[in-house]
Amino acid sequence: MDPPGYNCFVDRDKMDAAVQDLGPKELSCTELQELKQLARQGYWARSYALRGKVYQRLIRDIPCRAVTPDASVYSDIVGKIVGKHSTSSLPLPEFVDNTQVPSYCLNTRGEGAVRKILLCIANQFPDVSFCPALPAVVALLLHYSTDEAQCFENACRILACNDPSRKLVDQSFLAFESSCMTFGDLVNKYCQAAHKLMVAVSEDILQVYADWQRWLFGELPLSYFARVFDVFLVEGYKVLYRVALAILKFFHKVRAGQPLESDSVKQDIRTFVRDIAKTVSPEKLLEKAFAIRLFSRKEIQLLQMANEKALKQKGITVKQKRQFVHLAVHAENFHSEIVSVKEMRDIWSWVPERFALCQPLLLFSSLQHGYSLTRFYFQCEGHEPTLLLIKTTQKEVCGAYLSTDWSERNKFGGKVGFFGTGECFVFRLQPEVQRYEWVVIKHPELTKPVPLEAPAAPSPPCRPVSSDPADRLSPFLAARHFNLPSKTESMFMAGGNDCLIIGGGGGQALYIDGDLNRGRTGHCDTFNNQPLCSENFLISAVEAWGFQDPDTQ
Repeated sequence: MDPPGYNCFVDRDKMDAAVQDLGPKELSCTELQELKQLARQGYWARSYALRGKVYQRLIRDIPCRAVTPDASVYSDIVGKIVGKHSTSSLPLPEFVDNTQVPSYCLNTRGEGAVRKILLCIANQFPDVSFCPALPAVVALLLHYSTDEAQCFENACRILACNDPSRKLVDQSFLAFESSCMTFGDLVNKYCQAAHKLMVAVSEDILQVYADWQRWLFGELPLSYFARVFDVFLVEGYKVLYRVALAILKFFHKVRAGQPLESDSVKQDIRTFVRDIAKTVSPEKLLEKAFAIRLFSRKEIQLLQMANEKALKQKGITVKQKRQFVHLAVHAENFHSEIVSVKEMRDIWSWVPERFALCQPLLLFSSLQHGYSLTRFYFQCEGHEPTLLLIKTTQKEVCGAYLSTDWSERNKFGGKVGFFGTGECFVFRLQPEVQRYEWVVIKHPELTKPVPLEAPAAPSPPCRPVSSDPADRLSPFLAARHFNLPSKTESMFMAGGNDCLIIGGGGGQALYIDGDLNRGRTGHCDTFNNQPLCSENFLISAVEAWGFQDPDTQ
């Protein structure tokens, strides 16, 4: 006997090639950890019938709003909404943003059913304003539904999830855009080689990363997307980030060394994902995805909230869209005595996504304001974050991204005290490019996260914590969120009357004297860095740059 829905909506010839129903027929486990393992291993992936049963069970268990449309609602409204239209000519709702409905081996009836279901969802969810992932979700669910009404009910339950700790799909442009920014942050942290390639070949790195959901919900072949969806229903949104990061890693591995054009890299990745079977199996893709040691779901959620807040401050609302913009370093209005436009763009690509759209604003230049640390502080106070650039008399160039306002140093009464967050990093540009991040990012085994709601553990003085989680500008990297083995791992930045220090513990990543004349650099525990230039150096020029919202200019 054919599994439910198999003959109704699916092209049998295509499916026979895509799925062979050879796996187990029953699933008895109920424990979440066991379900996670089975989903990751593809336990029900080879059984069309069992996958259908598992989907029904997992979706039924999603906590939903009190009033969530069910199959009977679909039966009541579908005729009124579709009317006498031919299903092939039905328009898609606006919230899918002209997304193509993936074929996923559906026959003509199945493709029409997806359009009908999407229109009925739009009728019942007027608050959903942007959800380009939904056509792929509905098309897949249709495989494992007895009829259109059941598919509609399952899709509605995914949209109506009311567990605040369990995000499933983005339903507004604000949520979608902040997810893209969060993905960019994660690429920056976990796929540095791929990120470096993207920056080198793309004029608009943000547009490339804004395509990440399309890789999953549309470009991935059916057998791959179904495997991802298996795990997604068990583990949630974080799985999507994992798989997209793995895709980018594989793309970099395959395409590194091959010519890439700036106007084609976005399409190149799409093509790579469509043809991914030539490169990697679903098992290898998931294996790579779960080998990436991401931060916790709650910490990533806080990062998403911070990105949402930054977008709201730029005027992006739940429904409003905007055109994606280029990285905000433009040759016509940028001038530095230390770095070129290309070098500044490289640095800008490293900063957290919520600041990447800001314009660079020169706050301090030693050639303009003089060689004075007091003047440096005066020019920089009130700005957060800032970028420090140093050029030595040997033409070496290094610097630091500093997450916190320099005015925080005043809490220590003129003495040197450390503050800042783990988003700080140090780097060198000449003679070679190298970035050093907080040691905990590269070596999370050094520490364990503490509950975010718990009182702050004893740590070096940090910026006061707001009661609003979205105000934590360094949500998953703040030192107070971690049980650190010693204080040296969170010595980010310090400033006294006589010196400026970046990084601590066993040495400093950067030390600059009060005259901005001499400096030294060496290994420090905070960043686990090599010297950023000659260990003892004379300063030729110092600059500090701020981040100016283009809407406030």
